[in-house]
Amino acid sequence: MKFGQLSIDDANGRVLAHPLRLPEGTFSKGHVLKDCDLARLKQAELRHVTDARMNSDDVGEDQAAWMLGQSIATEDIKPIVAIVLLAAGMATRMGPNGGPKLLAEFDGMPLVRRAAFAASNSHAESVIVVVGHRQDDIRKALSDLQLNIVANRDYASGMASSLVIGFASAEANGADGVLVMLADMPGVTSSDLNRLITAFQDGKGASIVRAVSQGKRGNPVILPRSLNNAVLRLKGDVGARYLIKASGLPVIEVEIGDAAQIDVDTPEAIIAAGGIPAES
Repeated sequence: MKFGQLSIDDANGRVLAHPLRLPEGTFSKGHVLKDCDLARLKQAELRHVTDARMNSDDVGEDQAAWMLGQSIATEDIKPIVAIVLLAAGMATRMGPNGGPKLLAEFDGMPLVRRAAFAASNSHAESVIVVVGHRQDDIRKALSDLQLNIVANRDYASGMASSLVIGFASAEANGADGVLVMLADMPGVTSSDLNRLITAFQDGKGASIVRAVSQGKRGNPVILPRSLNNAVLRLKGDVGARYLIKASGLPVIEVEIGDAAQIDVDTPEAIIAAGGIPAES
């Protein structure tokens, strides 16, 4: 038996490998999807699900269903992680002539594409990109990547609104944990993200996971599902830092080197990090 992602249109009769929370109710792990279920998933704007599939040399259907039930009961299925990539900010510290920060080039690639590429090539179940300021340019830079792009009309109010939009998406709401990734951190790689995801899964999805550099707190972070409602109540130009302090949850720190601390908010920072600022 193996687990894989497939589109909603192909999911009739498939067995869910993880729970899905919808506004009107929850699908549990092991639920066999029917046509009426698919209509509800589409209404919730969910595009993909993860199902349990049989290999050609697997046991019969009844025994396979029993085995799936056993694995669910014993929590053998690893917690699902979605990535919310924040790419909606106004980048005011770039100044009037600094050019759009997320379109600065690193190794010939726009910064936002570099971040999205790292996210989409990680072990995350899905990637949600929140766009806002200069979103047409951002969408163009990401046009051929397999991503879920959501728009934050209230991006000028600060980071909290982007977190709320990202966490409210169907893909993030159905995950056991959400990895919050900033699009202006050029050093973060797929390998770094995978190390964070593995730590979250090893912690059974019950802990916060935070990237550090030589013990100094940084980004990205993974927040477990238990903090979703708290994130959805955030307002203003704040991130999840104070939620981590107030949650009382255990925190797993993962060393990823300088990448956890390097973000680029000014033209000078872009150049220092090896990038080329975009034209204004």
